[in-house]
Amino acid sequence: MEPTATIMDSNAMNNSNNSSSHNFPHHQFLEVSSMEVHKVVPPPPRSTAHKLKNRLKETFFSDDPFHQFKGQSPKRKWILGAQYFFPILQWCPNYTFKFFKSDIVAGLTIASLAIPQGISYAKLANLPPIVGLYSSFVPPLIYAVLGSSRDLAVGPVSIASLILGSMLREKVSPAKEPLLFLQLAFTSTFFAGLFQASLGILRLGFIIDFLSKATLIGFMAGAAIIVSLQQLKALLGIVNFTKQMGVIAVLSSVFQHTDEWSWQTILMGFCFLVFLLLARHVSMKNPKLFWVSAGAPLLSVILSTLAVFVFKAQNHGVSIIGKLEQGLNPPSWNMLHFGGGHLGLVLKTGLVTGIISLTEGIAVGRTFAALKDYQVDGNKEMMAIGFMNIVGSCTSCYITTGAFSRSAVNHNAGAKTAMSNIVMSVTVMVTLLFLMPLFRYTPNVVLGAIIVTAVIGLIDIPAAYLIWKIDKFDFVVCVCAFLGVIFISVQDGLAIAVGISLFKILMQVTRPKTMVLGNIPGTDIYRNLHHYKDAKSVPGILILSIEAPINFANSTYLNERITRWIQEFETQDGVGKHSDLQHLVLDLSAVSSIDTSGVGLLRDLKNKLEKRDLELVLVNPVGEVMEKLQQANKADNFLSVDSLYLTVGEAVSSLSSKMKMPISSQV
Repeated sequence: MEPTATIMDSNAMNNSNNSSSHNFPHHQFLEVSSMEVHKVVPPPPRSTAHKLKNRLKETFFSDDPFHQFKGQSPKRKWILGAQYFFPILQWCPNYTFKFFKSDIVAGLTIASLAIPQGISYAKLANLPPIVGLYSSFVPPLIYAVLGSSRDLAVGPVSIASLILGSMLREKVSPAKEPLLFLQLAFTSTFFAGLFQASLGILRLGFIIDFLSKATLIGFMAGAAIIVSLQQLKALLGIVNFTKQMGVIAVLSSVFQHTDEWSWQTILMGFCFLVFLLLARHVSMKNPKLFWVSAGAPLLSVILSTLAVFVFKAQNHGVSIIGKLEQGLNPPSWNMLHFGGGHLGLVLKTGLVTGIISLTEGIAVGRTFAALKDYQVDGNKEMMAIGFMNIVGSCTSCYITTGAFSRSAVNHNAGAKTAMSNIVMSVTVMVTLLFLMPLFRYTPNVVLGAIIVTAVIGLIDIPAAYLIWKIDKFDFVVCVCAFLGVIFISVQDGLAIAVGISLFKILMQVTRPKTMVLGNIPGTDIYRNLHHYKDAKSVPGILILSIEAPINFANSTYLNERITRWIQEFETQDGVGKHSDLQHLVLDLSAVSSIDTSGVGLLRDLKNKLEKRDLELVLVNPVGEVMEKLQQANKADNFLSVDSLYLTVGEAVSSLSSKMKMPISSQV
């Protein structure tokens, strides 16, 4: 490589300026320090097997789960392996009575919330209320053994319950075929768990990352509104309610059946809804009073049940739950329905509910882990949630995951370990064994009020506003998810939002950003000309930066865009303004990878520029890019040594000395 231009003294600069002023009347000269040109070296040679190993490791084992086994004795490795798959073995040996006191308070607190919510969410899924309690008994025990979060409280959740019930109800009526509907619910839960566990075992958790934050915020808000509108049946006492989920159909059904409205039901629902919302408001204002919102649902159930029993409200238009079965979860593996014409339905339902519940559970777990400064292993969580749903489907449970409302209560109540889930499970077990007759007169209107209060927190307007301020396209995704859910269906709204998000990713891949760089006067720093107003273009040299991998999907676009940049540079501010263009510098610092189409682009570009007597120069090709360019260069030798530079500054200095003109920049 040739050395950079030497420093010119003031007289030399003046003489040069006088002799060249007629050629460059609109340029001023910059004094440039002598700069050593560093050689661009290829990465160390690696075998194909070694490359494949590294790629697989970064794809599937980016968290390096095996580092803890290095340098350990065989016995210690067995212990660490057991602790990895069963996290309870990690915290249980060091468990103290002080921890237990905190966990028992937290467990009892979330149990007071889980019992009424379990009954309510089961009805939301069109399942018998007792199934909601079953789902709050077995899954928490499984999660306590396999889960890595200290704060996640497991049980049924509103959104997954709504999706499960609505998707199955499209094909099977829960009123006409209750047994088949229950079988399909358990089977869908089995497939959801199988899918979730498979993602964890195969370490494919990055798949759920396609549900962006914008998608989830819009989806959750829309689903919360749909869930709340569905509760108008219970809150108004309507008997003949629509089976559709769209907001228009629901509101039409509400006003078409005004003759079925029950003032007793409306009065009771209004009172308890106001009470629950006030309790939620108090706890939000003062987190130390978490027990107010945690205990309010159970207190509402107790008070409303007593009111119905004392005043015989069931005889005056107030619908009640009725008799609930007493006893622990009966086995249900014999109810799993793998045959017939419903296999496609349960697979689809299991896939959708599995993704939604997994996303919610991991997001909740990571949220509270960040607050307490500990790590939650995403793959462990997938396996834990998956296996608890597989076991749950065999023990009369439907889809469960970590619920935000219960987890927030668990966190605020001071939970130290997953033992709080065990305490909650034991409390639910006692309820199933001895307290079920007490729920016979519980009015459905209170369960509806509990659901509305729980899901209203899913409407996050400040987060949506922040998305609007940061990224308008993400806001469009958020709005599409929201509108799709409330006007079409829950699953279609989600599909639309995911589709738009994927389209955004494709646009970013196929239409990568390129920019023209200019020099910051007095430095060897080069930045975007349209961003930094002080930056000046360099006469005779067009400097472009490509900010994406170069591959088959964008090589044609890049070829066209670079050609247009050259044309714009040559005709900028009048014809012939930059007709002295001699070099095209491509800054590849942000190009993380390249394929054969990308290499072909650079080769074709070099050949095209040579026909116009222009030189192509590449700056800072990173390891993989440099390696592939080197391999391609062995075949047809299209890159010379002096066309590669480590920095833009070195490239400009060297090229300017070749041009036998000082480095200048546009005024």
